[in-house]
Amino acid sequence: MHTVQRSFRLSQTTCDLLDARARAVNESRNSLVERLLAEALRTEPHPLITFRMGAAGRREPLLIGTRILVRQVMPIVRADGLDRAAQTLDLPARLVQAAVAYYADFQDEVDADIAWAAEMEALERARWERQQAAYA
Repeated sequence: MHTVQRSFRLSQTTCDLLDARARAVNESRNSLVERLLAEALRTEPHPLITFRMGAAGRREPLLIGTRILVRQVMPIVRADGLDRAAQTLDLPARLVQAAVAYYADFQDEVDADIAWAAEMEALERARWERQQAAYA
């Protein structure tokens, strides 16, 4: 990834919070600022989207107030449409629409998340099958 040098003036309070958070999550200040700023710039126009760290240590966008990832919503929307996806996921249509709107702006990233999840699923399935074969 290409990076660009920028200079910003931050309040002492913000600097103190940044330093404390960087220590707490064992992350450099630069990488923490990059991550937080990138997520803020994505969620500002998409207020119903937030980010969380998944079990595999990856941060992914999800619908606020739920544990449903954008990458989980989009295949259902594509297959069944927005209203049916809302019913299937037991979500208000506005949340499903929020996932679609986010996807429209960050399609490549969400598609990469979908591909990663499919790859992990295949690896875990193969591992489970090997375990089952070990019992035989």
